[in-house]
Amino acid sequence: MSEPVYITTIAILFGTVFLIFLIRSQTTIKKAELQAESADAYRALAERAVAAQEQTAAALADLKTRIIAIEKVLKEVE
Repeated sequence: MSEPVYITTIAILFGTVFLIFLIRSQTTIKKAELQAESADAYRALAERAVAAQEQTAAALADLKTRIIAIEKVLKEVE
């Protein structure tokens, strides 16, 4: 086997190994970025759900107060 063919074969082998390493590292980085974005999205969704639940609880408390007042008026009328 001649020397240029030997060197070319070794270069192709190491180049392939390097490309595989590079692609795998980029894939791992991208996967971590997507997971971070997903976690942020879930956190924002949870915060909005808590805010909506608090508003609903406040509205329910207001309705309860109004119902009590209406019951009081109805009892006075009877």
